[in-house]
Amino acid sequence: MKNTFLIITSIANQENPVLKQFAEETTKHSVPFIVIGDTKSPKEFNLTGCDFFSIERQQMLKFQLANILPLKHYARKNLGYLIAMSKGAEIIIETDDDNLPLEGFWDYRTKRVNAHLLNSMGWVNVYKYFTEAHIWPRGFALEHIHDKLPNLENRLLIDCPIQQGLADENPDIDAIYRLTLPLPIIFDKTDSIALGINSFCPFNSQNTTWFKEAFPLLYLPSHCSFRMTDIWRSFVAQRIAWTCGWPILFHQSTVWQERNEHNLMNDFQDEIPGYINNAQIIKSLKKLVLKDGIENIFSNMKICYNTLIELGFVDQQETILLDAWLKDVNSFI
Repeated sequence: MKNTFLIITSIANQENPVLKQFAEETTKHSVPFIVIGDTKSPKEFNLTGCDFFSIERQQMLKFQLANILPLKHYARKNLGYLIAMSKGAEIIIETDDDNLPLEGFWDYRTKRVNAHLLNSMGWVNVYKYFTEAHIWPRGFALEHIHDKLPNLENRLLIDCPIQQGLADENPDIDAIYRLTLPLPIIFDKTDSIALGINSFCPFNSQNTTWFKEAFPLLYLPSHCSFRMTDIWRSFVAQRIAWTCGWPILFHQSTVWQERNEHNLMNDFQDEIPGYINNAQIIKSLKKLVLKDGIENIFSNMKICYNTLIELGFVDQQETILLDAWLKDVNSFI
């Protein structure tokens, strides 16, 4: 896949089975594979096919963001995105070190896809189109999990520069689900769903494809709940995607997850800001007056994040990181 990069953040060593498999398969498919480490990562990483960036190597990067990102945080993945951009990426695929690729993961990826388009449907529990199980994605507003699922119209050819793939076995669900309902889940291989203007569902960073025009929206915030960083990113990305005429695509599983060890009560505690505020965040973002067009993505991002800061969901320190991110991204796209 030409000019396609795979990004993972991990504190594992080179014996991690996911990293080993991706290193082998990215080499086979000629996809550069970047792993972003953190303070617990090994300093050396001898895994053929993997370009590993230790903390020391990250701090040598010339990006403005490189020396101000917090340590011990998932948002260090932002540096992986910037590295890929600096190397001429046209497509960035991201996943995590506990997601193993299914066969379809390596299929050719195209921005234009056949999908059922949903506009003006409010909260849409996309997972329910792929299974009869009672399930909802992490970050979905709990007060809407029993909403009626909208009917689907005929499929259309749609440009979707942000595409979320599902994950089998242990999908991206919240701690409430994990504490109360059964796993594993195998999603059906059904048609893709595209959420257009005023339709929304959280998407994550575990199996997501980004095309170049959407690269600025990759930004993961640091100064918020750890379990909400990719979820609240997705809310900002969806709101701004509406101004560009981009629906967000959800498609069948192309990975399966063998989940790393988690303390579910710690996850629950970290997800509380989302349980309480996700619906309010979407309501607030919907009310914003944003300018249309891809040329206004940077200014629209500032408006969205300033709103989250004013509402107390994100700390004021985020503006420093966001400004650095936008300056770095502006150098490459």
